[in-house]
Amino acid sequence: MPSDARGALVQRVSALPDGPLDVTWLAAEPPRLPFGRIRLRWEPAPISGWNVTAHLGLATGEVHLASWPAAPDNWPCLVRPTLYEVTGLCAALATATRALRSCGDQ
Repeated sequence: MPSDARGALVQRVSALPDGPLDVTWLAAEPPRLPFGRIRLRWEPAPISGWNVTAHLGLATGEVHLASWPAAPDNWPCLVRPTLYEVTGLCAALATATRALRSCGDQ
């Protein structure tokens, strides 16, 4: 992680169980997370590992998605399944919303 980074914005989550997380480093918190976007923050845990938190952007604001206290050094592997499922759910909700809006236009 770059020294000035304070977190990361998740760009893509691999479908593979051991696949990568593609992120954009954040020097500061973005003003508002867009719908379906996830921001990760991590800091050293008091005893060992990392305290990791994830926030999710929704239409009405952002919510605390999950916390992984004292996660081991391989924490990206630990959080990846949750991030993958949530990004898939948000993509499905966005598609359903577009379909409902197009039905209302007819």
